[in-house]
Amino acid sequence: MDLALLRTFVTVHRAGSFTRAAALLGLSQPAVTSQIRTLERQLGRPLFLRQARGVTPTTIGDELAHKAAPHLDALVEIAETGLDEESSMRTLHLAGPPEFTAERALPALTALTGQDGHSYALRASFGAADEVLEGLAAGHHDLAIATARPRGGLLTATPLCDEEHVLIAGERWAARLGPDRLGGGEALPLENLPVVEVHETLPFVSRYWAAVFDACPAASGAVIVPDLRAVLACAAWGAGLAVLPRYLCADALKRGDVVALLEPPVPPLRTYFLVVRTGTLAMPHIARAHEWLLRAAGEWS
Repeated sequence: MDLALLRTFVTVHRAGSFTRAAALLGLSQPAVTSQIRTLERQLGRPLFLRQARGVTPTTIGDELAHKAAPHLDALVEIAETGLDEESSMRTLHLAGPPEFTAERALPALTALTGQDGHSYALRASFGAADEVLEGLAAGHHDLAIATARPRGGLLTATPLCDEEHVLIAGERWAARLGPDRLGGGEALPLENLPVVEVHETLPFVSRYWAAVFDACPAASGAVIVPDLRAVLACAAWGAGLAVLPRYLCADALKRGDVVALLEPPVPPLRTYFLVVRTGTLAMPHIARAHEWLLRAAGEWS
């Protein structure tokens, strides 16, 4: 059986689409379709059911993928290991949310350079979860950090870390709330405070209100800026309250630039996932970066 046909088959199985598989393989869609039909003729069985959006594997297709994929991944690992030893410089393409990638992931990966005798070139891009996962699936990135777990077999996600969210404001607004602040555990005292957020929909504030107060925020955004670091700066200068990851505002809290308005017994959390295209951990430079980030995440507080 032709290994090229099997490689195309496994890629289609993971991608769930001839079009997406063609992009990953660097082939035209008709070429992918022709290869799958050739393999189906050789086996005498249909491997996929064609649908309006993509394809669904038959039971025979699932069985073949289960048997073939590990061996193809092993061959990729052999080939990539040899390539990696011959090349002193490999490029890792990383994508993720701007603040977390800049403050956490990139410093950790920069520390990896030269640790094991290899040099790494880094290329980073920023985006929301759906953007980075779409780019990863299309082959634009090697590794992605996302706040949503992808579905399907094309992408494989590993929990990286949890992010605690904190309700903060500048000292002026905290003083207006009084010494008891939110002692009653209700959101009512906050209704007249302006809100600083990353989007008009108030994603961070809404998530916090739902988790802590079992309610929706009544206020609208006073300042909307699409970067959490700018949200922190605006809140510190007195623009209003905000909900931020603790890692991002920890230093500002220590300095007194902002004040935590509430410390709930169970703070709201958000999980980050480290995502790769299924099978690409056979590539040593991706595997090393993946392992290094998981190790670094264990030390993040």
